[in-house]
Amino acid sequence: MTPCTIILPAHDEAGYIGPCLDHVLAQDHRGPLDLVLVANGCRDDTALRARAHAPAFAARGWQLRVEELAQGGKIGALNHGDGCAGLGVRLYLDADIRMGRRLLSGIMRALDLPQPRYAGGRLVVAPARSAVSRAYARFWQKLPFVAQGVTGAGLFAVNQAGRARWGTFPDVISDDSFARLQFTEAERILVDEPYEWPLAEGFSRLVRVRRRQDAGVAQIARLYPHLPPRQGHVRPGKTELARLAAADPLGFAAYAAVAAAVRLGRNRQEWARGR
Repeated sequence: MTPCTIILPAHDEAGYIGPCLDHVLAQDHRGPLDLVLVANGCRDDTALRARAHAPAFAARGWQLRVEELAQGGKIGALNHGDGCAGLGVRLYLDADIRMGRRLLSGIMRALDLPQPRYAGGRLVVAPARSAVSRAYARFWQKLPFVAQGVTGAGLFAVNQAGRARWGTFPDVISDDSFARLQFTEAERILVDEPYEWPLAEGFSRLVRVRRRQDAGVAQIARLYPHLPPRQGHVRPGKTELARLAAADPLGFAAYAAVAAAVRLGRNRQEWARGR
């Protein structure tokens, strides 16, 4: 069977790494699997907690490898993980993601092609505590980019031919957008199995993260102008937006308020968690 390497960068993720790895272990996938966790710049016991899962991985015939880097930074961690990976499928996973148990096997089937392909699961926003985050998420999940596309947020995978599309990850804000746009819309595969992705809690955090996301999109357009035309169906038309707003006016109000705040301010922060 085609081997798979999961590359998981983790910075101070002690509170999330256990459930993330437990959900990997719960996958119904039966093929060979290596997971390379790259703890970068951690000041907590992320690496120690991850290593505690090694026996469970070994019991499944899988390997868990924990690498520690003194320097923090997701791009450096991604490139280090790539350097540890073997042939086959590569799945890039954030530490706060919880995969549905059939997602990995679905991705492996989708990528079992000689042609370059990119795949991801069906994004489901984790339940939020904040009322504004719940309303925002409810509306955002119905937008075409999320409801019909392969977002790559927190989780994406490529087959071996697909990974040959680029070399090392460049120093960009949006690594997932950079990887996704190496592929045309026809080359991106949505696997209809869920994974849970956490949203930022509260209005100010939503604005901060959204500003960073927009800055990442603008950076890709500036540095790699040939990539944005591959976006596909991203923005809803006026009729579609009006229909979505009428169906969920509170959700639309939350989404519109965040968008307005993003346009009015500037992001002076170099990094912001998505939650």
